[in-house]
Amino acid sequence: MSVSARVGTPEPPALPGHDIAATLKELDASERGLSEMEAQRRLATYGPNEPAAPQRFAAIRQIITIFFNPLVIILLVASGIAAALGEALNAAIIAIMVLLSGAINFTQSYRSQKAAEQLRAQVAPQASALRDGAWKSVPRRTLVPGDVIRLAAGDLVPADARLLEARDLHVQQAALTGESLPVEKDAADVATPADEPAEASYMVLLGTSVISGTATAIVTATGRATAFGDIAMRLLKKPPEMEFERGLRRFSFLIMRTVIFLVLFVLVINIAYHRPTLDSLLFAVALAVGLTPEFLPMITTVTLGQGALRMAKQQVIVKHLPSIQNFGSMDILCSDKTGTLTTGQMALDQWVDPQGAASSRVLLLARLNSAFESGMQSPLDAAILAHEREAGEADTSAYSKLDEIPFDFERRRITVAVQKGDERLLITKGAPENVLTVCTTYLAGGEVHPLDAEAASHCAETYRQLSAQGLRTLAIAYRDAPSLTTYQIADETAMTLAGYVTFSDPLIEGVADVLATLRGDGIEVKILTGDNDLVARHICEQVGLDVSRIVLGAELEHISDAALAPIAEQTTVFARVSPAQKNRVMLALKSRKHVVGFLGDGINDAPSLHVADVGISVATAADVAKDAADIILLQRGLAVIQQGVIEGRKAFGNVMKYLLMGTSSNFGNMFSMAGAALFLPFLPMLPTQILLNNFLYDLSQVTIPTDNVDASYIQRPHRWDIRLIRDFMLYIGPISSIFDFLTFWAMINVFHASETLFHTGWFVESLATQTLVLFIIRTGGNPFRSRPSRPLLVTTLTIVLVGLLLPFTPLASVLGFTPLPLLYFLFLALAICVYLAMVEVVKRWLMGRRAA
Repeated sequence: MSVSARVGTPEPPALPGHDIAATLKELDASERGLSEMEAQRRLATYGPNEPAAPQRFAAIRQIITIFFNPLVIILLVASGIAAALGEALNAAIIAIMVLLSGAINFTQSYRSQKAAEQLRAQVAPQASALRDGAWKSVPRRTLVPGDVIRLAAGDLVPADARLLEARDLHVQQAALTGESLPVEKDAADVATPADEPAEASYMVLLGTSVISGTATAIVTATGRATAFGDIAMRLLKKPPEMEFERGLRRFSFLIMRTVIFLVLFVLVINIAYHRPTLDSLLFAVALAVGLTPEFLPMITTVTLGQGALRMAKQQVIVKHLPSIQNFGSMDILCSDKTGTLTTGQMALDQWVDPQGAASSRVLLLARLNSAFESGMQSPLDAAILAHEREAGEADTSAYSKLDEIPFDFERRRITVAVQKGDERLLITKGAPENVLTVCTTYLAGGEVHPLDAEAASHCAETYRQLSAQGLRTLAIAYRDAPSLTTYQIADETAMTLAGYVTFSDPLIEGVADVLATLRGDGIEVKILTGDNDLVARHICEQVGLDVSRIVLGAELEHISDAALAPIAEQTTVFARVSPAQKNRVMLALKSRKHVVGFLGDGINDAPSLHVADVGISVATAADVAKDAADIILLQRGLAVIQQGVIEGRKAFGNVMKYLLMGTSSNFGNMFSMAGAALFLPFLPMLPTQILLNNFLYDLSQVTIPTDNVDASYIQRPHRWDIRLIRDFMLYIGPISSIFDFLTFWAMINVFHASETLFHTGWFVESLATQTLVLFIIRTGGNPFRSRPSRPLLVTTLTIVLVGLLLPFTPLASVLGFTPLPLLYFLFLALAICVYLAMVEVVKRWLMGRRAA
């Protein structure tokens, strides 16, 4: 398991750690960690802590990808053959067109990809490392062998490490072993090392996550030298396909089938007519290039990249560009209420005994528990400690900590052992229903009473009344602690219920309006909370959510997956649900063809973030949640999500414009060429002219990512619609062909065109119609009321002007053009107007049929 990034550099042991002292010696390190200077030296030696080595020469690889397109290779080969046969001019024109297209494609795509990488760097994973004698948050990629790191519940293990200290540490290793259950780890020395890293109880490994407990450990391997390194390389080679990528693949198959048919048809016709083989081959290849939207990868990357940049301005960071489409297509958002409907800024509100009377004893016990907790500190702990600082009430400094039983999501409570003089106490804090199960007595009026069934019912009624007021409630219990060195979960028994502490969590200002806006944008918000139904009802009712029926986790246990689907659609609030039950709800919604988003930030939210079509987390979330998410919010709130969704829909809308353009106008022109090959005694357009036409057309489309999107489009979610793309190709494409054939007739019968004049006239008409039709297709409504962006307007009109002027420039003879008669431009203007009007009529019909 070498971490060496260079030949001849020192390597840590393959599986260190069965003895702490030996491990420290082998790593030339200590439990005090490394100095910053030594860490930098080791980083230069071992390389960055990345499971897959950073890609080098990315720009060169992208250039190779662009130019190793099969069509590009055929064109370059054909150019070489033409040059060998003395057709130097044609060979040069073909080569120039290919190089210019490739250069534009590379420049635009590379800049957008670099911008997206810079955005992802803003949410790069961090690790807590002991550097220069102090704990510091450092980028995970800068960890080196010998670093001492700190772990707590919710952390992703940042590297392979040998435990130095561990308390009730449980680690999820499913990514490495496939074992779904957490594994307990400890720091004890063992006689012999384990055979496999994952089997070593003293080792924690990159790619795993901490479920509960705390630990410190020393890094033994980083990057590709870790046990996860090879797995990560395989995962990177085959990332999961998202809906956007799946849609592109289906579109590509549609185009491929069309291209193959038309190219073979034209090639057979030209050979049957005994036309020159090289010209026929070049014509067929140019035809394929003309039909293929070869700028699609660039347009897609640039559009999504610019969408990601705009979303970043709205405090939304996109980790994976294709997830923008899922974000825009989302029609259901599932979330907890805290931080979504409420601010998440908890304030301590009441401290009462089990009968609801104020109790300073409860406050003291709560403060002691929160003050001595060393694991992950929740906002509730922060609220308790903040109250202590503000109120200056009972001093906890006389107490010292003996031990701690960390929080986990099964017990849903945390216990600390404290001492003051001869007094030893175990103090437990957690969810009332979970704390009550370990209590046998309760404290009221300064006296301890048996917690029989009737008393338990009264105690439970107290916290239900508090919850019904919308207050978050925790139970506090205690007992005299036995004289032990360490305490276990089994010691949480025969406790005395001291009472409850409650917290107010104000509603986010204007959240009801944001929910209404989301509904107007076609997004329904569903609340999936582990809180009790009383709190959930109070909060949700205040913001206008439907609480006519609240489904509890206990009910879900008795509902089949098939029966759950309609219930999930009709229900807005789910309470007391576990992570597994959240997954069931979302899978049920997905089975009904909904695009489901999930907003989560906790350890137990990671599975739901994976299940969702689009996982959304926040910058302050647990590592496992951020790692599982597709979208990271720098500022939590539904308003931020709503703004991000709109930007996502704009980005996807602009991609669809290019697809509709490329399949309709391109198909029409190529169909015209195929038809013309049947009756014309010469090629309808020279291969170099087809390539130039296609290049100029694609150049006019480069600014599509900047275009405005109709307000009506962004008011509802959209998904891939291959049928609409196919319909545009089959219905609007032939309209273009009608006017192409009309041009053929006019050139032969009205203008009595020579071969050169025919080529010129059709080149100009073809370029003008297929370029200007963008102003019709770019909007689903009235093109006179939907203004294009200025860059798109300028590039489109400029390309049309270039096409009109080319026959009158010195390049005309080189390109095979000749000046056109003045009467032709009158014919052209009339043809363009009628053509655009017909496309508008058919477009309205297609859009109306789709809406129906």
